[in-house]
This record gives sequence, structure tokens and C-alpha cells, in this order.
Amino acid sequence: MRTTEVGIPFPGDTGKWNAITDVAGVEVGYETIIEGDGPLVIGEGPVQTGVTAIFPKGKEAPLSPVLAGVHSFNGNGVMTGTQWIEDGGYFTSPIVLTNSHGVGIAHHATTKWMFERHREAYTKEHLWSMPVIAETYDGVTNDIHGMHVTEEHVFRALQRAASGPVAEGNVGGGTGMITYDFKGGSGTSSRIVTVDGKTYTVGVFVQSNFGRRPWLQIAGVPVGKEMPKGVVKEDDRGSIIVIIATDAPLLPHQLRRLAKRATLGIARTGTVGGNGSGDIFLAFSTANEQEVPQVASSHQTYRAINDEHCDPLYEGVVWATEEAIINAMTSGESMASVKPEGMIPAINLGKLREVMKKYNRLNGGGE
Repeated sequence: MRTTEVGIPFPGDTGKWNAITDVAGVEVGYETIIEGDGPLVIGEGPVQTGVTAIFPKGKEAPLSPVLAGVHSFNGNGVMTGTQWIEDGGYFTSPIVLTNSHGVGIAHHATTKWMFERHREAYTKEHLWSMPVIAETYDGVTNDIHGMHVTEEHVFRALQRAASGPVAEGNVGGGTGMITYDFKGGSGTSSRIVTVDGKTYTVGVFVQSNFGRRPWLQIAGVPVGKEMPKGVVKEDDRGSIIVIIATDAPLLPHQLRRLAKRATLGIARTGTVGGNGSGDIFLAFSTANEQEVPQVASSHQTYRAINDEHCDPLYEGVVWATEEAIINAMTSGESMASVKPEGMIPAINLGKLREVMKKYNRLNGGGE
């Protein structure tokens, strides 16, 4: 169930799907891996993990650069390809999210998929792939040391990518993730913004796996203090990856500033940015279609919004990031933990409604 169905008020106007796929061309695909149960046996399971693939311009699009910017709020994590994004201002691959120990195979498989998909270009020119692969740690619920993610899992996530509504909670790379000691995982949201009379879309996708229960706030309500039971871990051992898409024409320095605003979005949910949390954010624009630099002309022309008019985009990022995190939680389903053995509870939506009503923060749709 999404936050709008619960009746939680969030500011701003959403797109049709209230998802990152509201940005035209963006596609999301999942591979969810759930195998076995019982006590943890490294190498055997239980396996509760997965892979998420995000295509900025769709998997059938020709090879082209996507202008981008990155921000690391707390660097206890991995997102590959970011050195070149920081220096070159673009990337050319899909984005793949998985667990911390699946980064290597995801990188290998995505590179292989890119070559097969764009074989002619890679054969003709001196091109190389530096895919964007990011991770969060699911070792509380998953046999992470068993290295269960395979090439085929990554290929299936890539091939399943599609536009339209996006599933949330225990799916894809978010399958085994935990948020504020409730079940978390994959979440998304979007905002429609206007800049000088022109309408643009900002879409956010999160792999949410961070926070301590006492910190949790939803729409300004101290939910963590009102719902303290069921805490499994006492520290912030997790991470959150935030992927921001927009069709607004922005340059790399502007997209870096957009990525920074995700920090404010996660802060609105209560986090203080714990040491163990890898909080890494990527923003990209689908505007300014260009050829790959290796074959493009020597002079390039780009359109961009004046920095002085970017505040509506910043608002959209903050609000959509906040809602995407809570969507991951309200869509999550309880899951057995393996280290320690126990249960990661889904947030109780009935109790959540009661708490929100107590603070007069419930829309009529949640009554």
C-alpha cells in the first residue's frame, strides 16, 4: 500500500504513476530472489535479495551520454562509475542496484549486456563501459556472503525494464532491505514542477535500507517514538541509494546540486546520517540528446535552465525523496531475519493511521 492510500499528506503534485517512470523514457526492471528458509548457512541460504535495473532512456535507446551529477552524503558504500560522472559529467549505461556483495557480478553482467546490445558501436569504435552499479547491505535478512546474485539475475532485471507503474517494497535490489527497523526496500515517487511557465517532471527511486527506529518521522510526526516495538538492531547499519531523474534540461553542475537535495529528503524522514550508512545519490537528465563523445562533432550545444530558476526542481527532489522512502516502508512486507534470527516487521498501517490521526496529520482518504 502506498502512502496516498494510507492517507499521509506529502506536498507537491505527483505524476501519473507517482514514480520515476513519470519521466518519459525511464524504465525500471526487477529480479527478486527468494530461496530457502531456516537458520543461516553461508553459501546455502536463506536467500532474500535481488537486482534492480533503471534505464534513463529505455533499453531500446541508442548508445548516448546521459548528463548527470552525484553526491555522497556519507560514503560508507559503493556506486561505481562516479569518478567519470564527477569529471566528465555523464554516463552511458543502465543503473543497477543490488546487495553489497553483488556489485562485482552486476558490473560484469551489465558490461556484457551493454556490449551485446550495442555490439556494432563497441566493435567499430574504441568504446568502453563504466556502468553505474550501487549497493546496500542486506546481511540481516539474506545470506549475503553466499554471493547468490548471478549474471542471469542481472540480465533478467535488465530485460524486464519497462515504463508504467513501479512495484515497491520487497522487490528487486530492495528485497531484503530494512528502513528504520521496519521492512523497507524499493520505493519511488515523482513531482510535476513548473519553471517560468514550462512543466517538467522529477522522479525519484530509492533502495532504502537505513535509519534507527527512534529517529523515524513521517510527515513531521515522531512515528518512531510512537511505535517503538520490534527493533532488531541498535545502530544505523544499512545505506540508502537515491536515483533522481528529470526531463528538465540541466548541466552536470546543476545535476550535482539536484543530487545534494536528496540529503534534505532523507533528513525529513528523521535520519541523522549514521556512520554505518552509505548514503549516495545520483541525478540525471534525459534532455540534451547527444551522440557519444567518441563519434560526436568537436563543438556541442546544450540547453539549460538558469540556476536562478532551479528552486522548483529542488523542491521536487526533496518531496519526492521523502515520499519514496515512506512508500518503500508502507509497501514492505514482514520478512524473516537470519542474522540475528527473528523477524523484520512491516510497519503496521492501522497503527500508523492512528498515530498520524493523533497528530492531525491524516488526509481524509485515510479515515
